[in-house]
Amino acid sequence: MKKTATTFRPHAPLRLTVSAALLALLAGCVAPGQPNDSTRGVPAGYTDWFNGGPQADIEGEDWNRISRIQELVEAGQYDEAIERLEPLVARHIPPAQYEMAKLYDAGEGVERDPAEAARLYGRAIELPSPILGNASLNLAEHYREGDGVERNDVLAYYLLDQAVGEGVERAEPMLAELLAEGGEGVGADPERARQLHVRAAERGDAQALQALAEGHGPGGWLPEEPERAMDYAQRYAATLEEKAAAGDTNAMRELAGLHAPDGLLGDQPERRRQWLVRAAEAGDEDALGQAGRAMMESDPQRGRELLEAAADRGDVDAMTQLGRFLLDPEQGPTQRGEAERWLNRAIEAGSVDAMVALGAALIDDAGKRSRLMAQDTLDDGTGAPSTTLADTAMSTSPDVRRGIELLERGAEQDDPLALAYLGDIYLGDELVPSQPYLAIEYLERGHELGHPWATEQLGAAYLEGRGVPADGRRAEELLREAIDQGQSGAQRLLGEAHLEGEAVPFHPSRGEELLLAAVEAGDTSAMTTLGEAYLAGPLEEQPGRGLELLEQAAHQGDAYAMVVLGRAYRDGQGLPRDLDAASRWLTRARDAGHASADEALTGLNRDRGAQGDIGALVEAAEDGHPGAMADLGRAFLHGEGVEQNREHARAWLERAANAGHTGARAEFGEMLLESDPQRGMQLLQGAADAGHEGARLALGRAYLTGEHGEADAEQGLAYLRPAAEAGNPHAAQLLGQAYLEGNGVEADPAQAEEWLTRAVESGDLSSRANLGRVLLRGEDGMPQDAERGVALLQEAADQGHAGAQATLGREYLRGDLLERDSRRGADYLLQAAHQGHASARLALAEAYLSANGLENANREQALLWLDEVMEGDSDIALETLHDLLSDDIAAAE
Repeated sequence: MKKTATTFRPHAPLRLTVSAALLALLAGCVAPGQPNDSTRGVPAGYTDWFNGGPQADIEGEDWNRISRIQELVEAGQYDEAIERLEPLVARHIPPAQYEMAKLYDAGEGVERDPAEAARLYGRAIELPSPILGNASLNLAEHYREGDGVERNDVLAYYLLDQAVGEGVERAEPMLAELLAEGGEGVGADPERARQLHVRAAERGDAQALQALAEGHGPGGWLPEEPERAMDYAQRYAATLEEKAAAGDTNAMRELAGLHAPDGLLGDQPERRRQWLVRAAEAGDEDALGQAGRAMMESDPQRGRELLEAAADRGDVDAMTQLGRFLLDPEQGPTQRGEAERWLNRAIEAGSVDAMVALGAALIDDAGKRSRLMAQDTLDDGTGAPSTTLADTAMSTSPDVRRGIELLERGAEQDDPLALAYLGDIYLGDELVPSQPYLAIEYLERGHELGHPWATEQLGAAYLEGRGVPADGRRAEELLREAIDQGQSGAQRLLGEAHLEGEAVPFHPSRGEELLLAAVEAGDTSAMTTLGEAYLAGPLEEQPGRGLELLEQAAHQGDAYAMVVLGRAYRDGQGLPRDLDAASRWLTRARDAGHASADEALTGLNRDRGAQGDIGALVEAAEDGHPGAMADLGRAFLHGEGVEQNREHARAWLERAANAGHTGARAEFGEMLLESDPQRGMQLLQGAADAGHEGARLALGRAYLTGEHGEADAEQGLAYLRPAAEAGNPHAAQLLGQAYLEGNGVEADPAQAEEWLTRAVESGDLSSRANLGRVLLRGEDGMPQDAERGVALLQEAADQGHAGAQATLGREYLRGDLLERDSRRGADYLLQAAHQGHASARLALAEAYLSANGLENANREQALLWLDEVMEGDSDIALETLHDLLSDDIAAAE
């Protein structure tokens, strides 16, 4: 470190200018005292440097010798200069001690020895001489920096103050810098610091101008005054421009810094690039790399050329930046081989940044390949889990091993990004088996070193309880710290947590605020989360805004946003139901590789099948959707949308049952009762155990009747009674019918009426018709109640129950229990016949044929004739029926 050369001048009397007020601020070391007590507060053993006294006795010949020595030093003749200095130093001549100290300080002619330089400076100021001020300044720098001596801000203060008192102008900004914010044992004195800087600034001192610009700027040590700060910054720039015009490349680089985003003159990228390029072109090797980085946005090709030039000259940072540039897909096709060459050169030179850059690139590439492999596996229908593929990739991929090795080397040197990356790798299970506890160790270290991504991941781990016990308070604390460091992902995570209300308190408005901030920062996942919340809750419904956000996220490639849109259109959740739009979005999500898109598309096809699109239902069933398979089986069973085919129905219901569909188990079980009762009962039992009420009813009926196996009335009642008591009309009807007919249980008209009444009250038409018939006729041991029976039958008939219509038709024709009314009877029989009621149809047909002299016509002939009449909609024939139904034949059972 070469110090400023001394310009000899007549010595002025030594005067310390420390005021009593300032002394009071020098905490613990400099205290108030008498103004003329110049050494009060100076650490013990150093008072000789500041106690003044008579001038050193230096003869004129000694001055001549020293002048000659200075000429030799300037000429680089250090050996001769040292030889001539040594006898003068031995005689304790202060200027000679000062000159020798400078040689040891700069390492000129001798090996640099800052401790020896400081010793000689100290000896040089023990007696006042013309070099007192400059020697004090140089020695102050040693104590300020701890260079060769133990750092001591108090001594530095006194030495600088002494240099200022001796008129050394360069000491003024240095003393001001110390007093601006204070030091160890030295209290701050912003006002005196300002005065010293202003005095130096008036002389055009660049250091003072810079300090005043920073001091009056935001967060500075002086009152914030933007206009004054800008004035000083511009004056500082002017001094640098003079130096730059003279070819000073350091000044050019400092000018570039003034135009950086945090520079005193504000972010001016073009001006910054210009100064860096000028410095690089002027031969400043340090500027080459900086210029290359600065040119990347405006002129990537020129930036790459400059980086290559810097890298070729051994600039390790330039090698690293060049490697990153060549791996960046946004800069064009990546050049992995060339990038690795530069990064490996930087790694060989010891660059931790290069280790982390290459390690991260290798891991990122491996992750992309693993995800593609997983998607290919899903696409080929094997359904193998992605973790299996990832484990295979880990065991066979040298890239993964090399990437982790480089990151671990970076972590060993406490690189925070390497720690954050390793935490991310071991929290997941894509490339290596998940090791949450190891991940937390890395993330804790990264967080302590201040890396915002590590802090965000650590907060997420506390939210989810991964590797650490779940702790919502700690999670929120960490995520807010990451938010303060600019992590939009942390805003999204905490916003989502407040909407869920599990790990942290449920607070929708706070969640919305955080998500909006993340969206503003460009976080695509936050757009999706917020859009979904506006459509499906818990936020107040804003379908237009929700749609806008989801479409924005989808257009930016967020596959989950596409899934959310598809589901919303499919289900009509916040948006008008539109299955075509749902299909478009879910297809895009599938093509983008989202794992749940195929399942959602299959569900959509099932919904289309429910709307009559049998092709979509078939596609969903063939894709393996259990519900779709069950629906298709029912469609074939009932001939809905397809030609009725019991075998196809059985096949699809069986597939759905085997896939775990409870309803299909129940329906398939009922189908099997006729052909394979044992298996049918097993399937019904499984469905019943899973809570399927229809299966429980089917089992109850089967156990009561014993039709498909051994009867077990107790078991049958155990299935039917709870359902009936819970209001199931079919269960009540089955119980009522069983007690009415003594089917599996002892006949009990009272219980039969009770359960059939319950079924009626629950709206069961069959029970209404059966109970009405029994009450009307007083059958099966139940007391006759014709009035109630007719009322129940009419209610059932009016609601279209064919059995009730047939019963009423016959009774009105007979005239035994009801007043005879042939036309009304004919109406009821005709309504029942239209619905295919067998006895009603037969009665109508036989009556017509008998009236036409065909009393001996068989049942088949009668029904064939009636089908032709009804299909032809012959008004004459039907009218004729009404006229003929008073015949005794028409009243027959």
